[in-house]
Amino acid sequence: MPPPPTARTKLVDAFVTILLEQGERAATLDAVAAAAGVSKGGLLYHFPSKAALVDGLTEYVEHLAAEDAALMRTAPEGPAAYYIHTSVYADTPIDRAIIATARLSQGANERAREALHRIRQGWLDVLTESVEDPAVARAVMLIGDGLYYNAAMSGETSETPTEDVDELLEVVRRMTDGQG
Repeated sequence: MPPPPTARTKLVDAFVTILLEQGERAATLDAVAAAAGVSKGGLLYHFPSKAALVDGLTEYVEHLAAEDAALMRTAPEGPAAYYIHTSVYADTPIDRAIIATARLSQGANERAREALHRIRQGWLDVLTESVEDPAVARAVMLIGDGLYYNAAMSGETSETPTEDVDELLEVVRRMTDGQG
């Protein structure tokens, strides 16, 4: 059984939940503290401002993305197939953190925008390492992005039909084998 989450983790999780369910305007320090079950003083100890809370979220999402890139790099099916398989929104911690960060980015939060850029670059770097043609690596990334975007826009989560993913994986295999 894993240890209980720390106050800092609870606060970031609460911030993510509020961003996803109610939007940035509702994500006040008071609301985050209340949602996390932490006193306002406890919140201010970890995050003395909303900007510090945003920094905490971006550090968290970048940490999750770095772990994902490491898994991607060593995936038995290869990085391109891994990227496609994991590009279906499944309400995982990384999915939730990315969407919350994207919401901040849409509100012109530069720190969030920069974090998302670094995350995408990290994934692209792994793809480019495994696929010799940088244009093919970018195409794989865009296919995965399309799957993710389609699920987000349709309101579906992990309901992308397996045959759709399998079809796209075949296209990716042809592209990465130089037959595409």
